[in-house]
Amino acid sequence: MEKEEQYARGLKSRHVQLIALGGTIGTGLFLGAGKSIQLAGPSIVLAYLITGVICFLLMRAMGELLLSDLNSHSFIDFIAKYLGKDVGFVTGWTYWICWITIAMADVTASGMYIHYWFPHIPEWIPGFIILAILLGLNLITVALFGETEFWFALIKVVAIIALIIVGIILVAVGYKTPSGQASVGNLVNYGGLFPKGLTGFLMSFQMVTFGFIGIEMIGVTASETEDPKTVIPKAINEIPLRIIIFYVGSLLALMCIYSWKAFNASQSPFVQVFESIGIPAAAGIINFVVLTAAASACNSSIFNTGRMVFSLTYKEKGKFAKKMSTLSRHQVPANAIKFSTAIIALTVVANLVIPNTSLFTFISSVATTCFLFIWGAIVLAHLKYRKELKQKKQKNTSTFKMPLYPASDYAVLIFLVFVCVIMCFEKSTLLALLAALVWFIALFFVNRMRKKKQVEN
Repeated sequence: MEKEEQYARGLKSRHVQLIALGGTIGTGLFLGAGKSIQLAGPSIVLAYLITGVICFLLMRAMGELLLSDLNSHSFIDFIAKYLGKDVGFVTGWTYWICWITIAMADVTASGMYIHYWFPHIPEWIPGFIILAILLGLNLITVALFGETEFWFALIKVVAIIALIIVGIILVAVGYKTPSGQASVGNLVNYGGLFPKGLTGFLMSFQMVTFGFIGIEMIGVTASETEDPKTVIPKAINEIPLRIIIFYVGSLLALMCIYSWKAFNASQSPFVQVFESIGIPAAAGIINFVVLTAAASACNSSIFNTGRMVFSLTYKEKGKFAKKMSTLSRHQVPANAIKFSTAIIALTVVANLVIPNTSLFTFISSVATTCFLFIWGAIVLAHLKYRKELKQKKQKNTSTFKMPLYPASDYAVLIFLVFVCVIMCFEKSTLLALLAALVWFIALFFVNRMRKKKQVEN
């Protein structure tokens, strides 16, 4: 009989909680918040709230799927089961390449952040050192990955809580800033909640939605979580509260301290605020926070890509598949992790040898856009799962049912289509959307050729 490969359930509740949190808070908040504020003004908060609700519903759909079969390795298994193996193949390898691209960006960025303190060191050296350390941690045990991610996420949480506390104090004392006085009135005194009109508000959704990339990572950790029936629902149900505190709370704090007009789209608003209250090392502190955020994203990339290769090659024929779908004595997919990390390292080398920023930016945009399709596939798989239960006249005994089904599923799908429509109004995002469609078609074609070759052999 074929040996059943099973992961070790080494992720504790606190690990999954912080992994889920880290998945929703990236460098975009610390560095890119100024740009999103300039795009929509105070209405950006409403955009985050709406998108947060949609992401919560997405996670509830995925959560119900995960708990329906705890032996599945990732959410890709459910997509393959309910939407077909072809869709599972395309979605899985797309998810893999997306995280490879994210890792490539973050390894490169890590070198830039360390270059801030050590300008004489070539940027690629610290990036590769970080990649090597994270590879070692991921190869030992899944618990060590969880512990690393826990502390990375905690640093981001502390920075945001510090900002919110500073904001409350400055508003309470009416602190004088270079652009006026810290006040709740700053939210409405400069053109109201919608200073850029409905257009600015709607156009912000593309940027806001991509800020939530990584939230689905819980769907890859489920098979390695202690007591998943308790931990997974808890992690998902706390998503709305985390979004309100960390995204909405930090943005409200920023726009109460300064008017939305005062933020520079090219500068971190966190640096601007901390410098204004007399912290000379503000830029260095935020640089450290974004360094840990980048390292966290790279850590998640190694974890995700390794598990995805394992899941996609599991029980497949061929030497490569058998090697990739074997667990080490620590019950981690060591070969798949090494393979994915090698690809990340090669892409970084390619980026150094052929520095084409515009090409890299375009590839990153295409990868980011692919997440819309991946999220859509999760919801469609959930709809099919519920439909099959009904057809078989089986009672849904799940204790973690999707709320307001099926309206909630359709609401998520409508939202994802809406974001795609918004992307059509800007040339760069439209090109990324079209390229993503071409990628999916090409991958379907590759899969068909692969299956044809298997039949011939």
